[in-house]
Amino acid sequence: MKVKLTKGELKKQRDALKQYARYLPTLQLKKQQLQIEIIRQNSRLAEKAAALELKHRSIEPWAGILADQGVKVDSLVKLARVNSDTRNIAGVDVPVFGSADFEAFDYDLFLAPLWVDSAVEACKALVSLQQELAVVQSGVRILKQELRVTTQRVNLFEKVKIPEAEVAIRLIKIYIGDQMANAVGRSKIAKRKIEEAELAGAY
Repeated sequence: MKVKLTKGELKKQRDALKQYARYLPTLQLKKQQLQIEIIRQNSRLAEKAAALELKHRSIEPWAGILADQGVKVDSLVKLARVNSDTRNIAGVDVPVFGSADFEAFDYDLFLAPLWVDSAVEACKALVSLQQELAVVQSGVRILKQELRVTTQRVNLFEKVKIPEAEVAIRLIKIYIGDQMANAVGRSKIAKRKIEEAELAGAY
């Protein structure tokens, strides 16, 4: 690290150190908030995954019955759109699942079995859960990426920028102190020589 050993550089390094010291707590707080939110979202992810597994098991009987009756579920349950919003967490926009919309379908009330409505609702609930899980997973990915970037910045400030500024300030202060001491020494020598010359002139 090359540092200009001047008073101007000393001011520049002191200003930089103040700036780093001011930003670091904000970055550390952001890092902490992101870590807490990732833990919370991972817990939510586990809950949704468990709910999805449970829903899968609950509709297995429907799937068998529908197959036996020759009813194609994918023709009755078609995802139209996923409605989601965003929530700001520590300066990051994270997607939040709202709902899943499905295309309307028509079927012959006389030909279709009575339980088709119940089966379709169960399948819609399954697809909704799958979409919600996907949105939560997307949010966790965004949070983890932001945590990586924030951690890099915290490390940069803590392990590089602040120590560099402190070393630079110390080096410049030592150099300036030495220069001042040398200047005082030279001044004393010059003064003594003048005094000696004056004394010699007096004789």
